[in-house]
Amino acid sequence: MVTRVVVLGAGFGGLELATTVAARCPDAVELTLVDQAEGFVFGFSKLDVMFGRTQPERVLHRYAGLGTPGVRFVAATVTAIDPATRRVETTAGAFDADILVVALGADLHPEATPGLLEGGHEFYTVAGAFAVRDVLERFPGGRVVVAVTSTPFKCPPAPSETALLTHEFLSARGLRERSEISLVMPLGTPIPPSPEASAAVLAAFEERGIRWYPERLVRSLDAERSVALLSDGSELEYDLFLGVPVHRAPAVVAASGLAVDGWIPVDPDTLETAFPGVYAIGDVTSVGTPKAGVFAEGQAAVAAQRIVATVRGESPEATYDGRGICYLEFGGDRVAKVDVTFRAGERPFGGLQGPSLDLAADKHAFGTDRIRRWFGREWDF
Repeated sequence: MVTRVVVLGAGFGGLELATTVAARCPDAVELTLVDQAEGFVFGFSKLDVMFGRTQPERVLHRYAGLGTPGVRFVAATVTAIDPATRRVETTAGAFDADILVVALGADLHPEATPGLLEGGHEFYTVAGAFAVRDVLERFPGGRVVVAVTSTPFKCPPAPSETALLTHEFLSARGLRERSEISLVMPLGTPIPPSPEASAAVLAAFEERGIRWYPERLVRSLDAERSVALLSDGSELEYDLFLGVPVHRAPAVVAASGLAVDGWIPVDPDTLETAFPGVYAIGDVTSVGTPKAGVFAEGQAAVAAQRIVATVRGESPEATYDGRGICYLEFGGDRVAKVDVTFRAGERPFGGLQGPSLDLAADKHAFGTDRIRRWFGREWDF
């Protein structure tokens, strides 16, 4: 018997799981990977394009011709999910699964923040970040506000990186002295699980004159007055607003009955949902880790091991440890590495390496290794 595995979403989690299961069960699994996007883009690559370090075409890894043996890629939009029967409807037809994995991530909704579309720019979608590249190129200097508009949000260090890279960008163009940079975050520190990393970021803010507004969100923008309205009732004037938009589970997930309080609950050890044979991994879940690619990858690795064991008729034993490593850009080609762990019922903890020039090479290797593993090709970014 061949086991039909259907994976919805080809981000960090979907690619890692599909690649692993197909490689370890080449003759026992029929694996279908579904995604509506043109290709995969690393989160850090969005910032590289946004700040003019590289071109969009160099960071888009197209799914067409996906070189992963044993993985059938289907370019389609998921229109319905029945977790009880593990049947999926898509714009390319229906798929029935013996094992279903939901890795559809979080959808971003800039329209949910009043005034954001009219008076600001979001930089968290691929299209949004690429569009901000042109905005920054034309920016003459002034008051820049980088802000989060809702929780939860993906990649908590990214707004801090954006503020630091904005400083570098404006400095290189001789615009920093006529500019102000402010960062509005809902967190009490930039990276709460790692006091060491937070201290390093706050020291960098102080050194660069970046204004830090913790434990606040931007609720709306007054586009006519160029003012951001904060959750504590205060206001911030801006000439350029770069916002992290509202995150929500995809509508198809909400309609499926999988979601509870907006996200899919899973067993924190096994990533299994309440429906037999259905896993959920990554940003679409409420597993308790940050919504970031490295955590989706770690969850995918565990789910993949459990699926492989099931296919082989073995007892699944792999469990998720909640650990993830992310890279943090400080500017000047200096990169830090943050190692954090989130375990159910325990206080998150983490450490810091760097920032240093050597870790920039480590980050490069991280990216090239995954493109080689997932797409079967080399990438020099």
